[in-house]
Amino acid sequence: MKEKKLSIFSAFYPFRGGIAQFNARFYRSLERISKVNAFTFNQQYPSWLFPGQTQFVTDLDNADSIPADRVVSTFRPWTYISAAWKLRKSKPTVYIANYWMTIFTPMYVVFNLFLPKKVKRIALLHNFIPHEKRFFDRLLNRWMVKLFDGFVVMSDKVRDDLLSVHPEARFVQLEHPWYDHFGTPMDQAVARERLGISLTKHTLLFFGIIREYKGLDLLINAMDELDSDYQLVIAGEVYGDFAYLEQLISKSKNKSNIHLFNSYISDEEVKWYFSAADVCVLPYKSATQSGVTATSFYFNVPVIATNVGGLSQSVGHEVKGLIADYPTVESLATTIQRYTAEEWKSKCQQAITHARHRYSWDYFAKEVLEFSDRI
Repeated sequence: MKEKKLSIFSAFYPFRGGIAQFNARFYRSLERISKVNAFTFNQQYPSWLFPGQTQFVTDLDNADSIPADRVVSTFRPWTYISAAWKLRKSKPTVYIANYWMTIFTPMYVVFNLFLPKKVKRIALLHNFIPHEKRFFDRLLNRWMVKLFDGFVVMSDKVRDDLLSVHPEARFVQLEHPWYDHFGTPMDQAVARERLGISLTKHTLLFFGIIREYKGLDLLINAMDELDSDYQLVIAGEVYGDFAYLEQLISKSKNKSNIHLFNSYISDEEVKWYFSAADVCVLPYKSATQSGVTATSFYFNVPVIATNVGGLSQSVGHEVKGLIADYPTVESLATTIQRYTAEEWKSKCQQAITHARHRYSWDYFAKEVLEFSDRI
């Protein structure tokens, strides 16, 4: 594979978040088997449009400083051409573009125009149909699929979304690798002491960016169906208005057992939350795959997820966790109670340990490059 020369475009350092973390690990595995040039944004979103505190890593983030060339600003179309020239000058044999927002399509059109026809073009699809849908998404997706020779998908949901627009698409389906850069697990009691929560209660974790489609309201309401032996840890930065959720917490009968850490969780802090948890809960109303599961499984923490998108596929009902039949308060509460009463934690941890070798980044990188030979 050494004769390949890759150019990969995505969010990379100094940007933070799941996509940047994904591609940092992907890059490090790719560079062991091929020559790689990384390209990223000057500005991904205008600051006035970005819903969080900052798009960039801080001193608290233990981020991998991938040497990515910052070439383009999404909302400044005049930067597309200069970025496309830089991609062309890198002389790739394989070009990999990460895709998770339909608004990137016009930018990728320009990149495509400047690349020689002999270059293999692969789109790595994190999402295909966005969670928060807009009227132009389907049109831009129809445009986007014409730009690439092949696609990498990581769930049945994204595969089916792709094939609904492009039935003849050439694709490879791979499992989302497990994140392994957040440090080693801590002793559970030490982690709970650090967070200032009960050492003895059944501990549920909701982790990650808080957005409406992730169903945190369902989980907060489900706490009213559980007894006081349960506590919920909410850890993540809010994107949007949090007033509604704060109101739900304040009205909860179990509010003294709901612990809110409303901020971006730095890489250094991630291990505190997963080490403290008995189970990670994904009460999502819609989903493709989730990087949260990839983190949870690395820390040997089972997952309870709703039966939406590709979550049931990555978790496996009664394998690495349990699947709630519906994204409803009642279904979540019942599944959480069953998880505890039937002592699924140890059973699921055994399955996670057994599966660990199949979710390496080196395997993922090798399969993507082998796929490029087949398209």
